[in-house]
Amino acid sequence: MRRAGYEVEVFAQRTDERELGRLYPIEASITVSTGIGPKPLLGEFEPDVIHIHNLFPNYGKKWIRSVSAPVVSTMHNYRPLCAAGTFYRGSESCTACLDRDSSIPAIVHGCYRGRLQSVPVSIGQRFANEPVLADSDALIVLSEQMREMYARAGVPWTRMHTLPNFLPQELDCGPGEGDGGYWLYAGRLSQEKGVLELLRKWPKGHRLILVGSGDLEDEVRSFASDDVILMGAVSRGQLLTLMQDAVGVVFPSRCFEGFPLVYPEALSAGTPILTWEPNVVSRLVSSELTGLVGGLEDIGNLLDHAYEFFPRIRAHCRTVYEEKYTEKKWIPALGTVYQSIL
Repeated sequence: MRRAGYEVEVFAQRTDERELGRLYPIEASITVSTGIGPKPLLGEFEPDVIHIHNLFPNYGKKWIRSVSAPVVSTMHNYRPLCAAGTFYRGSESCTACLDRDSSIPAIVHGCYRGRLQSVPVSIGQRFANEPVLADSDALIVLSEQMREMYARAGVPWTRMHTLPNFLPQELDCGPGEGDGGYWLYAGRLSQEKGVLELLRKWPKGHRLILVGSGDLEDEVRSFASDDVILMGAVSRGQLLTLMQDAVGVVFPSRCFEGFPLVYPEALSAGTPILTWEPNVVSRLVSSELTGLVGGLEDIGNLLDHAYEFFPRIRAHCRTVYEEKYTEKKWIPALGTVYQSIL
């Protein structure tokens, strides 16, 4: 934004620093459950627009109702509607709190770090009456799927603007040839990402490189073989190089997601995506024709089809990236949101 000429002041708190205080758990619980708590100290900075990205769990919310500048809030996940923030519980998608317009299921199932810590998070959820949702002048959502979910919770459709994540210009390393002979998974090694289901069904004779870390790392490591290679966390530059050379990026997430950055990253490298419903990437792939959407039960046939199909659409994937997911496209789209409330 500063590169585009905006004057920006960032107000932030870091949880890892706040956690050093002995009373932090109590302070955070009160802030999350009541909406009363620290607010940005604007001082002499008089903004034309206040843009909120994430108040959880360190900032209060009720101050939004008293500021004079218009407020834009970006929804990066589903936290105002779901204690877990993912609409995922156990081993499947879950919209129980949204369907019932109640947070009781989140407490019963301990969706945020167990039942005790789920209580203040769930109390603080008031759906359409939640200050970020009810009092922001505009809400930015990352996809049409996210827009639909927030509309179900009562947020007016016309107050929401769909503005997906983008790849900053310094990270665009250009398209590759996809001639590395391997498939790539890039993401957290966690239950909702579907990585274990992917590995259990992954057919022999197809190389799969996994990049990332998480609480399932030991289980994922047990699948290591000549075909399955776990690289752990890598630099962003190394990841994009791996994407350039991959036949395709595999995205097996089992939750809805917001808008994972791996999607524009893959398209910037000209690399198609292989994915499954219900995640948002499956919708994007279907509508933008940037890969294949199928099922794990048929993954062998999908891979065989992809080896022939994916090289033919690499140039198209790069074109979609340039038309929709660059910094150059994102900045004026954000400006349009700001102008709508000024």
